[in-house]
Amino acid sequence: MRRSILETSPFLQDDCLIIECDVTVIKAIRVQVPPSDLSENLGRFHDSKELADVTFKVKGEIVRAHKAVLAIRSPVFKAQLYGPMRGKKRTSINVEDMEPAVFKALLHFVYRDSLPAMDDLDRDENKEMIKHLLVAADRYGLERMKLLCESTLCKRLDVDSVATTLALADQHHCSSLKDVCIRSLRENGLPVPVGKAQSVPVMQSVLAIRY
Repeated sequence: MRRSILETSPFLQDDCLIIECDVTVIKAIRVQVPPSDLSENLGRFHDSKELADVTFKVKGEIVRAHKAVLAIRSPVFKAQLYGPMRGKKRTSINVEDMEPAVFKALLHFVYRDSLPAMDDLDRDENKEMIKHLLVAADRYGLERMKLLCESTLCKRLDVDSVATTLALADQHHCSSLKDVCIRSLRENGLPVPVGKAQSVPVMQSVLAIRY
Protein backbone atom coordinates (compact mmCIF):
# COMPACT_ATOMS: atom_id res chain seq x y z
CA MET A 1 0.00 0.00 0.00
CA ARG A 2 1.32 3.41 -0.97
CA ARG A 3 1.88 6.01 1.75
CA SER A 4 -0.48 8.50 0.13
CA ILE A 5 -3.30 5.98 0.26
CA LEU A 6 -2.47 5.02 3.84
CA GLU A 7 -2.48 8.67 4.98
CA THR A 8 -5.97 9.19 3.61
CA SER A 9 -7.27 5.95 5.07
CA PRO A 10 -10.02 6.22 7.72
CA PHE A 11 -8.05 3.69 9.78
CA LEU A 12 -5.26 6.21 10.36
CA GLN A 13 -6.20 8.59 13.16
CA ASP A 14 -3.79 10.85 15.08
CA ASP A 15 -0.82 9.07 13.54
CA CYS A 16 -2.16 5.74 14.84
CA LEU A 17 -3.07 2.90 12.52
CA ILE A 18 -6.11 0.93 13.56
CA ILE A 19 -6.09 -2.68 12.37
CA GLU A 20 -9.15 -4.82 12.83
CA CYS A 21 -8.63 -8.60 12.94
CA ASP A 22 -11.08 -11.48 13.15
CA VAL A 23 -9.66 -14.36 15.20
CA THR A 24 -11.30 -17.76 15.22
CA VAL A 25 -10.36 -20.04 18.14
CA ILE A 26 -10.78 -23.74 17.47
CA LYS A 27 -11.25 -25.64 20.71
CA ALA A 28 -9.44 -28.96 20.85
CA ILE A 29 -11.78 -31.92 20.97
CA ARG A 30 -10.90 -34.43 23.67
CA VAL A 31 -12.19 -37.95 23.50
CA GLN A 32 -13.08 -39.32 26.92
CA VAL A 33 -11.80 -42.88 27.17
CA PRO A 34 -13.52 -44.89 29.91
CA PRO A 35 -11.47 -47.16 32.18
CA SER A 36 -11.08 -50.77 31.19
CA ASP A 37 -14.08 -52.95 31.99
CA LEU A 38 -12.39 -56.23 31.10
CA SER A 39 -12.45 -57.54 34.66
CA GLU A 40 -16.13 -56.61 35.05
CA ASN A 41 -17.00 -58.40 31.82
CA LEU A 42 -15.05 -61.48 32.81
CA GLY A 43 -16.70 -61.41 36.22
CA ARG A 44 -20.16 -61.33 34.69
CA PHE A 45 -19.11 -64.08 32.29
CA HIS A 46 -18.12 -66.24 35.24
CA ASP A 47 -21.29 -65.45 37.18
CA SER A 48 -23.48 -66.39 34.22
CA LYS A 49 -21.75 -69.79 33.82
CA GLU A 50 -22.33 -69.39 30.09
CA LEU A 51 -20.07 -71.70 28.06
CA ALA A 52 -18.54 -73.13 31.25
CA ASP A 53 -16.64 -76.27 30.29
CA VAL A 54 -15.12 -77.56 33.52
CA THR A 55 -16.49 -78.35 36.97
CA PHE A 56 -14.69 -78.53 40.29
CA LYS A 57 -15.90 -80.65 43.18
CA VAL A 58 -15.01 -78.93 46.44
CA LYS A 59 -16.17 -80.88 49.49
CA GLY A 60 -19.36 -81.94 47.75
CA GLU A 61 -20.09 -78.55 46.19
CA ILE A 62 -19.94 -78.10 42.41
CA VAL A 63 -18.24 -75.00 41.02
CA ARG A 64 -18.25 -74.33 37.26
CA ALA A 65 -15.67 -72.35 35.32
CA HIS A 66 -13.96 -71.88 31.95
CA LYS A 67 -10.81 -73.79 31.07
CA ALA A 68 -9.24 -71.12 28.88
CA VAL A 69 -9.59 -68.37 31.48
CA LEU A 70 -8.16 -70.57 34.23
CA ALA A 71 -5.24 -71.68 32.06
CA ILE A 72 -4.35 -68.10 31.12
CA ARG A 73 -4.35 -66.96 34.74
CA SER A 74 -2.76 -69.89 36.55
CA PRO A 75 0.11 -72.19 35.50
CA VAL A 76 -1.26 -74.86 37.83
CA PHE A 77 -4.71 -74.79 36.25
CA LYS A 78 -3.04 -74.83 32.83
CA ALA A 79 -1.11 -77.98 33.73
CA GLN A 80 -4.23 -79.64 35.15
CA LEU A 81 -6.42 -78.80 32.17
CA TYR A 82 -4.04 -78.87 29.22
CA GLY A 83 -0.87 -80.55 30.42
CA PRO A 84 0.34 -84.04 29.44
CA MET A 85 -1.18 -85.60 32.58
CA ARG A 86 -4.65 -84.14 32.10
CA GLY A 87 -6.24 -87.24 30.58
CA LYS A 88 -8.79 -87.23 27.78
CA LYS A 89 -11.57 -84.64 27.87
CA ARG A 90 -10.99 -83.74 31.50
CA THR A 91 -14.05 -81.77 32.53
CA SER A 92 -14.26 -82.52 36.26
CA ILE A 93 -11.60 -81.99 38.94
CA ASN A 94 -11.70 -82.79 42.64
CA VAL A 95 -10.21 -80.08 44.86
CA GLU A 96 -8.77 -81.48 48.08
CA ASP A 97 -7.98 -79.65 51.33
CA MET A 98 -9.86 -76.45 50.54
CA GLU A 99 -13.18 -75.00 51.64
CA PRO A 100 -15.74 -74.10 48.94
CA ALA A 101 -15.79 -70.45 50.07
CA VAL A 102 -12.02 -70.21 49.65
CA PHE A 103 -12.08 -71.78 46.19
CA LYS A 104 -14.88 -69.45 45.08
CA ALA A 105 -12.89 -66.46 46.35
CA LEU A 106 -9.91 -67.78 44.38
CA LEU A 107 -12.00 -67.86 41.20
CA HIS A 108 -13.26 -64.36 41.99
CA PHE A 109 -9.66 -63.19 41.74
CA VAL A 110 -8.97 -65.27 38.63
CA TYR A 111 -11.79 -63.55 36.74
CA ARG A 112 -11.80 -60.08 38.33
CA ASP A 113 -8.15 -59.61 39.37
CA SER A 114 -9.25 -58.46 42.82
CA LEU A 115 -10.05 -60.02 46.16
CA PRO A 116 -13.72 -60.32 47.12
CA ALA A 117 -15.03 -57.52 49.30
CA MET A 118 -14.83 -58.09 53.04
CA ASP A 119 -16.69 -55.51 55.10
CA ASP A 120 -14.52 -55.81 58.19
CA LEU A 121 -11.03 -57.25 57.82
CA ASP A 122 -10.42 -56.84 61.55
CA ARG A 123 -12.89 -59.63 62.30
CA ASP A 124 -11.19 -62.92 63.13
CA GLU A 125 -13.04 -64.93 60.48
CA ASN A 126 -12.00 -62.50 57.75
CA LYS A 127 -8.38 -62.56 58.89
CA GLU A 128 -8.47 -66.34 58.66
CA MET A 129 -10.02 -66.11 55.19
CA ILE A 130 -7.11 -63.95 54.02
CA LYS A 131 -4.68 -66.57 55.32
CA HIS A 132 -6.55 -69.32 53.49
CA LEU A 133 -6.53 -67.23 50.32
CA LEU A 134 -2.77 -66.74 50.61
CA VAL A 135 -2.32 -70.51 50.83
CA ALA A 136 -4.64 -71.01 47.84
CA ALA A 137 -2.80 -68.36 45.81
CA ASP A 138 0.52 -70.06 46.51
CA ARG A 139 -0.96 -73.43 45.59
CA TYR A 140 -2.21 -72.22 42.20
CA GLY A 141 0.67 -69.91 41.33
CA LEU A 142 -1.29 -66.65 41.55
CA GLU A 143 1.54 -64.36 42.60
CA ARG A 144 -0.39 -61.08 42.55
CA MET A 145 -3.17 -62.54 44.69
CA LYS A 146 -0.57 -63.89 47.09
CA LEU A 147 1.04 -60.44 47.41
CA LEU A 148 -2.35 -58.81 48.01
CA CYS A 149 -3.03 -61.24 50.86
CA GLU A 150 0.48 -60.72 52.21
CA SER A 151 0.00 -56.94 52.19
CA THR A 152 -3.34 -57.21 53.99
CA LEU A 153 -1.89 -59.43 56.72
CA CYS A 154 1.05 -57.06 57.20
CA LYS A 155 -1.35 -54.18 57.88
CA ARG A 156 -3.41 -56.14 60.40
CA LEU A 157 -0.75 -58.00 62.32
CA ASP A 158 -1.07 -58.10 66.11
CA VAL A 159 0.46 -60.00 69.02
CA ASP A 160 -2.34 -62.56 69.03
CA SER A 161 -1.79 -63.51 65.39
CA VAL A 162 1.97 -63.06 64.96
CA ALA A 163 2.76 -66.71 65.81
CA THR A 164 0.60 -68.35 63.18
CA THR A 165 1.30 -65.59 60.67
CA LEU A 166 5.08 -66.02 60.95
CA ALA A 167 4.76 -69.77 60.47
CA LEU A 168 2.49 -69.17 57.47
CA ALA A 169 4.92 -66.66 55.95
CA ASP A 170 7.84 -69.04 56.40
CA GLN A 171 5.98 -72.00 54.91
CA HIS A 172 4.80 -70.11 51.82
CA HIS A 173 7.92 -67.99 51.25
CA CYS A 174 6.38 -64.59 51.98
CA SER A 175 9.53 -62.60 52.70
CA SER A 176 7.90 -59.22 53.38
CA LEU A 177 5.30 -60.68 55.72
CA LYS A 178 7.99 -62.66 57.49
CA ASP A 179 10.08 -59.51 58.03
CA VAL A 180 7.08 -57.68 59.50
CA CYS A 181 6.39 -60.58 61.88
CA ILE A 182 10.00 -60.67 63.06
CA ARG A 183 10.01 -56.91 63.62
CA SER A 184 6.78 -57.23 65.62
CA LEU A 185 8.31 -59.92 67.82
CA ARG A 186 11.35 -57.76 68.54
CA GLU A 187 9.25 -54.69 69.28
CA ASN A 188 7.24 -56.72 71.80
CA GLY A 189 10.32 -58.17 73.48
CA LEU A 190 9.75 -61.70 72.21
CA PRO A 191 12.49 -64.09 71.04
CA VAL A 192 12.81 -64.49 67.29
CA PRO A 193 12.88 -68.19 66.31
CA VAL A 194 14.89 -69.39 63.34
CA GLY A 195 14.58 -72.34 60.99
CA LYS A 196 12.30 -75.11 62.21
CA ALA A 197 11.61 -73.13 65.38
CA GLN A 198 9.23 -71.00 63.31
CA SER A 199 6.61 -73.74 63.36
CA VAL A 200 3.20 -72.88 64.79
CA PRO A 201 3.46 -75.01 68.00
CA VAL A 202 6.84 -73.53 68.92
CA MET A 203 5.69 -69.97 68.26
CA GLN A 204 2.55 -70.48 70.32
CA SER A 205 4.69 -71.81 73.17
CA VAL A 206 6.87 -68.71 72.98
CA LEU A 207 3.85 -66.44 73.27
CA ALA A 208 2.37 -68.53 76.09
CA ILE A 209 5.57 -68.17 78.12
CA ARG A 210 5.72 -64.43 77.46
CA TYR A 211 2.08 -63.76 78.39
